[in-house]
Amino acid sequence: MTLRPGSSAAWVRGVTDMMAAEGLAVESLCTQAGIDLASLQQPQTRVDVDRVSRLWELGVACSGKSTLGLSRELASRYSNIDLVGYSLASGPNLLAGFQDLSRHMAVISDATSFHLERDAYGAPGYWMVMNHVGATRPVPRQRAEYSMLTLLVLCTWLTRREVMPQAVDFVAPPPKEPEEAAYQAAFGLLPRFDQEANRMLLSEADLLTPIPTHNPELWALHEKLVETELDQLGQTRVSARVCQEIARLLPQGEPRREDVAALLAMSDRTLQRRLQAEAVSYQQLLDDTRRQLARQYLGEPRHSLAQIADLLGFVDQSNFFRACKRWFGMPPGRYREQLNA
Repeated sequence: MTLRPGSSAAWVRGVTDMMAAEGLAVESLCTQAGIDLASLQQPQTRVDVDRVSRLWELGVACSGKSTLGLSRELASRYSNIDLVGYSLASGPNLLAGFQDLSRHMAVISDATSFHLERDAYGAPGYWMVMNHVGATRPVPRQRAEYSMLTLLVLCTWLTRREVMPQAVDFVAPPPKEPEEAAYQAAFGLLPRFDQEANRMLLSEADLLTPIPTHNPELWALHEKLVETELDQLGQTRVSARVCQEIARLLPQGEPRREDVAALLAMSDRTLQRRLQAEAVSYQQLLDDTRRQLARQYLGEPRHSLAQIADLLGFVDQSNFFRACKRWFGMPPGRYREQLNA
């Protein structure tokens, strides 16, 4: 049985502290969201992704602010990435740290993925791409926006110099005009909306800026501690890494097992053997990943059914419809109605 993704106690505790600073009654919000506030003091606690999304929904509703958390000061003060932050702070530069973050993100939240993409146009730079998933609830835009802002203020804190993005993209629709000022103040520019991914473009010069607190010995130690944490979470398992690659590749079409194996720097035969040792098949992982993403996309009205079929790598809608009947016991349109009821 596939465990539902969730976030670390440290990260969620930071979110609740930010909401408290905004004047919200977090104890009541957590109770309504099904989160045990006291348990967030326990390092090993993981909070189910739907409860995290529900917390954001309630926070926005109670505050009346659709830009909740969109403040550099709040993100800088309350965002908490715990052990991963220590690893980043002891690394040589942002680029080296973020290359590791693609794997280390699961310590903060395995409901969020992160990867770097080299920018093909303009001055040398890299896109920081983040993808947030849900379980049965849509992903609130504030959850994605706060995470992206956290990444930006983290860059400034690590390098001890102002880091400004060259561009910021969000998948959410444009905000109302009065709210644009909050985005401008947070990111130093007005992001583009209705985009294909949540991402931020940083210059290569910023990413290669030396981190003043770099310490090779501490970096090696913190990397080892993060890897231990990943192992305890089951994120060092080959199956977890395969699912991450499948999710990333699906919009380009159904990924072949041998292609995923190559991305993991192993032969197809070795990948099969590793998956057999974990009592799972590539086809199972492909199906599980598609089902999880289908649930998320169907909860987001901005995607048509045809677009979702494409995002899941199906060659046509009929295959997507048959898969939905197998996964959810009903066609995708009816399942979408239930999710948004």
